[in-house]
Amino acid sequence: MEMVKPQAEHGFLQKLVGTWEVTAPEMAGHVPWTENVRSLEGIWFVCESRGEMPGCGEASIMMTLGFDAARRKYVASWVGSMMDHLWVYEGDLSADGTTLSLYTTGPDHQNPGKAGEYREQIVFKNDDHRIFNSSARQPVGSWKQFMEAHYHRKG
Repeated sequence: MEMVKPQAEHGFLQKLVGTWEVTAPEMAGHVPWTENVRSLEGIWFVCESRGEMPGCGEASIMMTLGFDAARRKYVASWVGSMMDHLWVYEGDLSADGTTLSLYTTGPDHQNPGKAGEYREQIVFKNDDHRIFNSSARQPVGSWKQFMEAHYHRKG
């Protein structure tokens, strides 16, 4: 088996490597989360976050990101200590190279027992500031954002 080599598409993911302070409007007054992102030889990227969820206590999150060259798609997984669902994503990078949109299906937050469609986006404002947002597909087909977090590079 031949070792996979990083593709040009991995360059976007490489920008994630480092330590980040995470804040969100719903976390106002709380200690910011911390996220550490590392690379597995430039092919896979592991994002590990820890912080306090308002009203819920300490929580941990792990996300993996990569680029599937055969499918020409970005792929990801997400797990959090606050739920028992494994989220699996597939997506694309915007033409201007600033926004990675990842799509998934999972438990509908508004309708227990049903599935919903979701879009998560990683948007780089600059090398040291990025935004992560989550949206749910509405019955009319549009996306309604329900969460936004700001990541600022530490150090």
